[in-house]
Amino acid sequence: MTLDAVRVVDLTRLLPGPYATQLLADLGADVIKVEDPDRGDYARHLPPFTEDGAGAIFEAVNRGKRSVALDLKADDQREALLRLVQDADVLIESFRPGVADRLGVGYEIVRDRNPDIVYCSLSGYGQDGPYRDHAGHDLGYVGLAGLLDVTRSDTEERPRIPGYPVADMAGGLFAAFAIVSALLDRELGDGGGTYLDCSLSDAALSFSQAVAFPALSGDDPRPGDGLLTGGYPWYNVYETADDRYVTLSALEPTFWRAFCEAIDRSDLVSLHGTIDEAEQAALREELEAIFVDRPRDEWVEFAEPEIPIAPVLTPAEALHHPQFADRELVRRGESPAILSPVSAASDAPAMVPDHGEHTRSILESAGYDDAAIDALLEE
Repeated sequence: MTLDAVRVVDLTRLLPGPYATQLLADLGADVIKVEDPDRGDYARHLPPFTEDGAGAIFEAVNRGKRSVALDLKADDQREALLRLVQDADVLIESFRPGVADRLGVGYEIVRDRNPDIVYCSLSGYGQDGPYRDHAGHDLGYVGLAGLLDVTRSDTEERPRIPGYPVADMAGGLFAAFAIVSALLDRELGDGGGTYLDCSLSDAALSFSQAVAFPALSGDDPRPGDGLLTGGYPWYNVYETADDRYVTLSALEPTFWRAFCEAIDRSDLVSLHGTIDEAEQAALREELEAIFVDRPRDEWVEFAEPEIPIAPVLTPAEALHHPQFADRELVRRGESPAILSPVSAASDAPAMVPDHGEHTRSILESAGYDDAAIDALLEE
């Protein structure tokens, strides 16, 4: 599926919303990024920075978009946005609840201009609930959703901040999925537009299902106890001889057997699935001694297709790994990028727009003449 005929008006900034619209752009959508004339998207100025001084987060999730600078607090520039919306398929905003209405670009106003619009509000906690008006960022969302609690090996350890902003990325992914679903429904259903309320904390909670679901029956999953959170020796992380790490993920007995036979320890096969705590502790200690006997890369070379051992890589190592190179997920050179796993866009490198770079051409396409554009630009 391609989105070549879809136009998206993007009022988001920082990471979650731009990631959502980046996914849509990778599928071919024309994304018009609306930025404040003063500083633009805050991510342009956030560290870390690229070699040319640009914000790396901004560069990562804004390629292939067009940038228009408009001050939504000014009546004539707000009107320019509403004229853009008339020919758009999607509007996405990431203001706190109520702000879009106060700016005069809320759903009801936009729908009056374009009844078929898919309008997506992406916020930290959603448009209702006791936290709706709270400020927040990824750390707060994953804390509320229970993820932060299970980042530690046991209850005595402090929660660890996840290495990736899980709620931000999950929320952007869910927003893109919701938008594409709404566009499909519009085409196959009654032909009308819709309003989407997407929440970053909701997305993080949705990701918890494999760990948190037992809590619905009264259990309370604790750090380091679960099947997928380090509670079992056959699904865990082990240190190697060179102070690096590998993962062993032998959940299935057949993979565990293959591993045990490969290391010439058939005596360990029968311990898979044991719930005896003493047996688990002894097995974990045995595996720690086994893995620390070889360096990481030797373990990786040792692993056959039926032996689920993988290296724990740094982000830089991951970007150079042949698996992702063969999958063509990393582009280097003049326009570097970590590409979308699902893309229908052109193979040609998509450039990151300068702040307001396409303001004139976009306003021309909305029907403004040169004099009107000059007046807006002067303002």
